[in-house]
Formats: sequence, C-alpha cells, structure tokens
Amino acid sequence: MQLGLFVVVVFLSFMDVAGSNKVVKGRRQKRRSAEVSPVCAKGCDSCSESNGCLKCSPKLFILLERNDIRQIGICLPSCPVGYFGVRNPDMNKCIKCKIENCEACFSKNFCTKCKEGLYLHKGKCYATCPESFAAANGTMECSSPAQCEMSEWGPWGPCSKKKKLCGFKKGMEERSRRIVHVPSGDTTACPPTTESRRCTVQKNQCPGGDKGQNKKGRTEEQGKKENRNKSRSNRERDGKKKRRGQQRGTAAPATPSGPSQ
Repeated sequence: MQLGLFVVVVFLSFMDVAGSNKVVKGRRQKRRSAEVSPVCAKGCDSCSESNGCLKCSPKLFILLERNDIRQIGICLPSCPVGYFGVRNPDMNKCIKCKIENCEACFSKNFCTKCKEGLYLHKGKCYATCPESFAAANGTMECSSPAQCEMSEWGPWGPCSKKKKLCGFKKGMEERSRRIVHVPSGDTTACPPTTESRRCTVQKNQCPGGDKGQNKKGRTEEQGKKENRNKSRSNRERDGKKKRRGQQRGTAAPATPSGPSQ
C-alpha cells in the first residue's frame, strides 16, 4: 500500500517538472520570435509588425495610411492623387493636399486639379474664373484673354531691299502666321503675325543695270571734267589779275620837263 502511494507521488512530481519545462521553453521561443525582425516589403529598409514600413529606400516615398488608431507605412515610387512629394536627405514623404476643393496638387499651396465643376487659376480653385479671365478651349483652367492661339509660321519670303529683289547684297526677308482663336475676341493683345530678319544674297544686277551703270559713270566723269575745267579757268583768271597788279606797282612816275635856259 505504501509502495503504491510512493509511486503515485513520484509520477505526479515528474509531470509537474515536465509541465514547467514546457512553459519555460514556450516563453523562450516567444521571446526569440519577438526579437527576430519581421520580413519587410520590397523597397522598405526597416519595418515593424504593427506600423509597417518605417524607412524606405532613398528613391522611394513613404506614405502613412491610417488604420483605426494606427498608421501603416508603405513605400511608393511616386505619391498618389491627392498627395504631393517632398524629398528630404533623411526620407522622402507623401503629404496630403490641404488646399480647399483641390484633388491634386504640386505643393502645399499650389493646386493642379480642382474638384469637378470648379475652375483652376494660378494654383487655386474658384466657382467662376476671376474678372478679365476666361476658360480656354473648353477646359476648366482660367487663362488670360491675351492668350491667343496662333498658327504655325509660314515659309520665309524672298530677300528684298526697298521693295526691290535685285541690285543689292544684304536685305530683309519676312514670314507670317495667322490668329486661330482668341478667348476674348480682342486681337489687339495677340502676338505679332509677321516677323522679319536680315538676309544675304549674291550680288546681282537688275535687268538693264549695265546701261544705268554706264550712264551713271558717264555722268560722274562729265561732272569731274567740268570741275577740272572750272578750276583751271579760275587759276588762269587769278594769274592774270596778279600780273596786272605787279605791272602797276613797278611802273616809274613821269617827270615834268623844266624851261630851257
């Protein structure tokens, strides 16, 4: 009887020791699993089980999505609609647009797309375009009335000078374009429809240019000849006057003859 009781006590003691060993072993395994870092998603340098990615690769943006009271971090190559990207040396972040009635933005104070039915003007959203502005080409973006839609430039015209096409080496050539659409209907504020530039051509004579050249040369030669003749006649006239003056100055005065003795 005592032997049987002793066996029962020993067996129960053995079971208690085995159970305590299992509890200790389970605690150790749980501690080890907590110490091992979780496997991070692609593009994430460090993460946690409760908050997702904590730091992304240098070229990626981190976006914090709210899940109840927690924020879960994910890494993206670019920020989604409604967010704009900010690059920092430590980490690139996606920040939510906070501009009123804005769906997409470039920065914290410049909207690029407004909510449906609203007009975009200089990074802000309006119910109607501001005064002196109008929506261009059926879009929801307000533009200045001076913004005209122009056609492509036409080819350059012939090189000319004083409305002549020959008899010169350097001249001007011109090209033109037309106004396709003006939001306000006022074409006075549109850009120029013509422009010109200097041009160079091989010097060529106009038809009949040789006769004109010869006539011009003869006229110039005749004028020079007349000038030479005029100068010669003036010199001769001056010489005659000079000689007459010298003759008057050297002539001896006449002496009256006295009475004869």
